[in-house]
Amino acid sequence: MTAAAPTTTTAIVRRRGLPWPAIAIVVASVLIAATAGWIAPHDPEAIDPINAELPPAFLDDGNWAYPLGTDRLGRDVFSRILFGARLSLGVAAVALLIGGLVGTVLGLIAGYRGGWVDALVMRLADTFLAFPSILIALVLAVTVGPGFWIVALVLGLVLWARFARLVRGEVLSWKVRDFVALARVAGAGGPYIVLHHLLPNVVNSLVVLCTLQVGWAIVVEASLTFLGAGIPPPAPTWGGMVAEGLDFIETAWWISVMPGVAILLVVFAFNLVGDWLRDRLDPQLRGV
Repeated sequence: MTAAAPTTTTAIVRRRGLPWPAIAIVVASVLIAATAGWIAPHDPEAIDPINAELPPAFLDDGNWAYPLGTDRLGRDVFSRILFGARLSLGVAAVALLIGGLVGTVLGLIAGYRGGWVDALVMRLADTFLAFPSILIALVLAVTVGPGFWIVALVLGLVLWARFARLVRGEVLSWKVRDFVALARVAGAGGPYIVLHHLLPNVVNSLVVLCTLQVGWAIVVEASLTFLGAGIPPPAPTWGGMVAEGLDFIETAWWISVMPGVAILLVVFAFNLVGDWLRDRLDPQLRGV
């Protein structure tokens, strides 16, 4: 008797190899963010009115000294995109650190303790998820002022709730397993069980969520900067570059399109890598 054929989902996952193009884009974006100061051909904030609105080098009248053209102030678009990667990925990293740390701790406590603690943490998470992140950012930008740390804090305030709900659900599933009961019988306390038995079993889900949320953080940061509630000019941010070029989209389209393409590629790459990690780390989707 032949073995049953694997399910369609499992078969698809087993056939999927490493998403090398997406991994290459992710690695390249991280390296660019780390080395922008060395590889950028121009100062991203240097104004040069003589060379304003130069087209990309591959178009007529382009100049290879400015491979992606210049903006209305003569600033090199390519250099600004490189430095924009540093700001966008930096905001995403800080936001994930804040949201991931707070959400993981509260999710572990809520899932393991249960009762009123669980109810309090989850209702608090629901409250933060109910408020649009852009609205929170606009309020903070008006009261405190826009900036790098304000954007990172806003994203962290939203992300902690997502991490808390995920970790809490994982803990509820794992804490009823036999190995946790045996640890209690052996005299292990709550903190020991949480750190040595529950936390290691939710790490895979945390890695996947972090990877998937990088793209979300980049898009929201760009949106906030576009609306004027993010990182203020003249800092080279992708969202700010898109906003600056809107009035010149017909005559100097590259000012907005080039940073928009950068956002598209990086977000898409992180989502692909996160999706692949989810398929590989989820026991229900791994091959037999």
